[in-house]
Parts: sequence; C-alpha cells; structure tokens
Amino acid sequence: MTNNYSYQALFKDQLIVPSLLLKHYVRIGLSETEVMVILQIHRFYMEGNHFPTPNEISNYITLSEQECAQTLRKLIQNNMLSIDQKQNEQDMLSECYSLEKLWSQLYTLKEEQSNNVYEQERNIFILFEQEFGRPLSPFEIETINIWIDDDEQQPSLIKAALREAVLMGKLNFKYIDRILREWKKKGIRSVEQARNHSKSFHTNQNNKEGNKMTNRDVSLYYNWLEEE
Repeated sequence: MTNNYSYQALFKDQLIVPSLLLKHYVRIGLSETEVMVILQIHRFYMEGNHFPTPNEISNYITLSEQECAQTLRKLIQNNMLSIDQKQNEQDMLSECYSLEKLWSQLYTLKEEQSNNVYEQERNIFILFEQEFGRPLSPFEIETINIWIDDDEQQPSLIKAALREAVLMGKLNFKYIDRILREWKKKGIRSVEQARNHSKSFHTNQNNKEGNKMTNRDVSLYYNWLEEE
C-alpha cells in the first residue's frame, strides 16, 4: 500500500455478514449456492439496489441468469426471501427484496439454542445431586460452573464423565475432573467420541484382567456405554 491509499475507503467497502448465517445455514436447509445468492442480495441492498435482477446477480456468481432466477424462486418458496413494497419520498411504490424472514429464523434458532443450553445446565446440577444422593456444596457447584464457563465443556459431556465415574466406582469431583481433562487432551468433544474411547479402555482393561468379574454393577454398561 502507498501513502496515498485511503484506509477510510477500505473500511467503507466492507460488507457485514451475520456469523449466524455461516454457522447455521446447513441446519436451516440452505445450500452454499443459495447462501451466495443471499449474500449478493445483501450486498446489493447495502449499496442501494434493493431489487437486483437475476441478470445483475448472475454477473457476480457462477450461476446463469436462469439458474439465478430459479434459486430466487426457491428461496421465496422456502420463506427465506420475500418481495415487499416500499414507498419513497414521492409516495411512489416500488418492489424490494427482504431477508427479514431469514434473519428471523436464524435469531429465533439462536434463542432456542440458548434456552436449550440453559435447560441442560440446570439439569446437570439435578443429575449430580441424584447420583451423589445429597445437595451439592457451594464448592462443587462452582466446580461445575468452571467446567461449563471456563473449560467450555458441553453439559452432555459432563454428564458422560459423571456416568463414567459411576461406572468406575469413583464418584468424586476430582475423578470427574480428571476424566474431562483427559478427554479434552485427546480432542474428545462429543458424547459419541467419549463413549467409543471408554469402550476401548474398558475392553483393554478386561483383556488385561483375563475377563475376570469385578464388583462393579455391569448394568451400568447399558446406562452409559450402550445407550443411544
């Protein structure tokens, strides 16, 4: 860049893209092609063209004008895009694209996820109290909060670690913490990965012990390692 380059011009040329769109477009049924058309509509809108034609949009993507028109129709049919009317200062009506339905879906989804996470976190404390057979101490409650907030452990994974501790007959917070740290160290981020890891561990342990019976209740294997 030269000294004559305008950084202000660079900043004015930026397009704000909602991160929720990039995170959740697959979940709400959008393809990469449809997302690109949406981003072009968004760009046109921010530049003052509120109703770009399929030909105008196709000039900036690899779709033909006909393919672009088909994609627009599909987005409208799937309630991701709508055509509204707006009134200018001269009281004249004109048509414009609106992505309000899409944004509404994305942010409603985010709110539902937040509520689900809150419910899962609340249930974690109840589950721990049930397994320990007593109310949790303030220190134990703080430990669970640290797992969730600081270590960013998923409630479902904390639940899996609790069940693994029950299976091993070592129901204490230090052991559960060791399980979670070991899983994190090994890159385990889902319950399915944790289940597979634990199955492999217990299989190896049984082989070493010559398949001898232990004092642990084998019905716990159904509750944790075999559950769907």
